Amino acid sequence: MPRPKQFTVSLTEADRVELTGVVRSGTHPARMITRARILLALDETQGPSPDRRVVAERVGVSEATVYLVAKRFDAAGGNVEDVITRKKRLTPPNEPKITGDVQARLIALACTEPPQGHSRWTLRLLEKHVALTEGMPTMDHSTIGRVLQRGLSDRT
Repeated sequence: MPRPKQFTVSLTEADRVELTGVVRSGTHPARMITRARILLALDETQGPSPDRRVVAERVGVSEATVYLVAKRFDAAGGNVEDVITRKKRLTPPNEPKITGDVQARLIALACTEPPQGHSRWTLRLLEKHVALTEGMPTMDHSTIGRVLQRGLSDRT
């Protein structure tokens, strides 16, 4: 026995035209096309839509995916564009360790005279000094090299 529908999808004619264009063009990401196909299959403006299991089999996804797309359509207030496009993160999942301040301090350290007994700074020597410096995150010598390379290319 099919589950009762918690979320109904009612598309306008303009929405149907837009979604059909997304599906037929083939130039959009696969996830976007799949979501558009799900919304078109769930549309109830031209009669009752089949249950989630039938839509899932027809589109080639799980019932949970069909449920989540319908739920997202309901949460978006019927805005089709918000449902089919990827939601952008406001902040990255991990904050970057190398901020502009850290990069500037590292470049400033590399531009100073090397310690006594060394003719020049090496990446491994910079790594040791960064580890001893207060307020600097621990960095591998390869990371230091990338930061310096990026920092020096930004200045030219």
